[in-house]
Amino acid sequence: MKTGIFTLAALAIWAVPATAQDTSAAPTTQNQIVVTAQRSGAPMWFIETETGTVILVGEIRAVPKSTPWQPDRLEEATAEADRAIIRARPKFSPGDVFRLIFRGGRFTRLPDKGVAADYLTIEQRARLAALEEEYDIDYDRRSFLMTSFDLLARRLDFDDDTTDDATDIVRKAADKADVPITRPERFRGEDLLDDLAEADPREHIPCLEAAMAATEAGQSIIEARGNDWRKFDVPAVMANPLEVALGRCWPWADAEVGEEIRAQWVGLIEEAAVEEGTSVAVVPLRVLAEEGGVLDELEGRGFAIGGPTWR
Repeated sequence: MKTGIFTLAALAIWAVPATAQDTSAAPTTQNQIVVTAQRSGAPMWFIETETGTVILVGEIRAVPKSTPWQPDRLEEATAEADRAIIRARPKFSPGDVFRLIFRGGRFTRLPDKGVAADYLTIEQRARLAALEEEYDIDYDRRSFLMTSFDLLARRLDFDDDTTDDATDIVRKAADKADVPITRPERFRGEDLLDDLAEADPREHIPCLEAAMAATEAGQSIIEARGNDWRKFDVPAVMANPLEVALGRCWPWADAEVGEEIRAQWVGLIEEAAVEEGTSVAVVPLRVLAEEGGVLDELEGRGFAIGGPTWR
């Protein structure tokens, strides 16, 4: 359901009055911030409350340079906002680095001198063998997570020739304009590494299958994902083999970590919804739009959400 602010914002995108320059000295309104943010071309949702507006920008990582969006508009909107909310990176200590060095084999290799065929079906192993032959590489002893990362980052090469992510754009703009930044609580590196080290290799097979499917599909899915994101076709982005693979791999696919990530975002957005003024929140699209994700949760709690269809 879209209320008045969303209709006004949509109309304003196409209406550029000749006297626009004459109002440059007037205070920036919440409507103007919404319109400016929308003009960036990133998919976003809006929550209008009695005290203000929360803009939820659906972020995908590694936006191709060929994707026709205008990040400078998002910068402008952020500079006029009252607060920004962006993701936090895990907190790794020097001790965590040493833990990774001494326990690295548990992250990079299958345990107990195991090989891929010990865990995969005949069909899964055959698919992996075809990729090994195509790229002249041996994945037999590698952990399935490391194999998945290698397929996506080095063979599919999905993060090459990209622009800044929306989080980076908003962070830089907020810092420059002295807009307060809020982040979710950071996960401790020790907890994440322990969680990863203790995982059964079978837990990473869905990630491997999705990474193989994305790599088999080829690089055309990279541009298609960016174009669908720019066209606000959120279901198409979520169904893209690359986005599926990124969503099925650790840490997103870990039930406990994933649930905590979603809960943190819902809590921060609820807090922003009672604040005065405009908040710009950049949230991973898969966390927003997945089934049972942040948008579903917020809608279930009674928030009226304006924006593109997400399911």
